[in-house]
Amino acid sequence: MINFTEYKEKYLAVSGALVLFSVLAIVIFGFNFGIELAGGSIVEVEYEERPPIEEVRESLSGLGLGELQVQEMDESAFLIRTTETDEEVFAQIMSVLEGEQRYSESVGPTVGRELRNTTLIAMLLASLLVIIYIAFAFSGASGPVSSWQYGATATAIAFLHDVLIIVGIFVVLGHFRGVPFTIPIAVALLTTLGYSLNDTVVIFDRIRENLERASGKFEEIVNQSLNETLTRSINTSLTTLLVLLAVLFFGGETLFYFILALVFGVLLGTYSSIFVASSLLLKWRERLDKAN
Repeated sequence: MINFTEYKEKYLAVSGALVLFSVLAIVIFGFNFGIELAGGSIVEVEYEERPPIEEVRESLSGLGLGELQVQEMDESAFLIRTTETDEEVFAQIMSVLEGEQRYSESVGPTVGRELRNTTLIAMLLASLLVIIYIAFAFSGASGPVSSWQYGATATAIAFLHDVLIIVGIFVVLGHFRGVPFTIPIAVALLTTLGYSLNDTVVIFDRIRENLERASGKFEEIVNQSLNETLTRSINTSLTTLLVLLAVLFFGGETLFYFILALVFGVLLGTYSSIFVASSLLLKWRERLDKAN
């Protein structure tokens, strides 16, 4: 039997460092929102023979379009973003480029702000509902941990650990690689929230069952429960990852960062469910014991 709980302080230290990294990244770099969240215009330009990206940037620099980003899409196209939303912006861009306009879109800043607020509210509301649901589902739990502690721990791990770390990763990618934080990435975060919670609840449910039918220290029962659910957790994560990796490498540029966020979500969700959630539950119980 693997002793998962022996190094619980180290698991929490690693997770704390990752969360701190994410918070610092958000504070220092800020979000590189896509146009649907920030407002602006986007145009995709296709070439028969795509010129160097530096040449395209130089051609656009004299247009006075404000902050402008040029991103390589595939072997034949560039994606160009600007904060301007005037309808003439596309004509100005195409007037200095020798490619063909493949796609274009404009979103006003008010709409972008509303979408940002809606996305944040959706995530907070989902977390609150999860706490209520798990507290209700575990209301009959016996032992040293109350039902609301199960719910609060599971939600804290999923939202403040998994989701926050992924946000930090994409903030860094946005700063250094120009990757925009878009609605699909926000959807991937909500998916990660659900995936991580599902994995954590399975483990907590086994802990609850073992508390009802086994005797021993709480830490021993937690460790036993982790060993009993380990195969299920690993198999679920591996099969999910195989599908996601196939889409990541063969699904094209459009889905790449959405799938990448999901890959990070599965990896973090598996790690946090096995190593961090139970450790947090044990540390919480130890503090309550000391307080009493």
